[in-house]
Amino acid sequence: MNKIAIIKTGGKQYKVKEGQVLSVEKLELAAGETVKLETLLIADEDGGNLQIGQPSLGEVVEVKAGVTAQGDKVHVIKFKNKTRYKRNVGHRQIHTMIEVKSF
Repeated sequence: MNKIAIIKTGGKQYKVKEGQVLSVEKLELAAGETVKLETLLIADEDGGNLQIGQPSLGEVVEVKAGVTAQGDKVHVIKFKNKTRYKRNVGHRQIHTMIEVKSF
């Protein structure tokens, strides 16, 4: 009987299960710290016992996650040999890797 939760962080919504590791927009936390995420919906995988927040479940259910790592920006460099062509292109939002612990 696994539970599925819909959480909201960084202006986006994610469908998560316990033990799942996911990448979210940067959270100002160090690795090893715990964060409580805004919970919008919780359901069992078989479709029973559905709880819907209006707009969130807040006090009723807490989804706790631990920060595993802070990501770095990715730089993309385009280079062509012997043609004097080199471009530093690309941008990537800094991400935080979190692991959903319990809800």
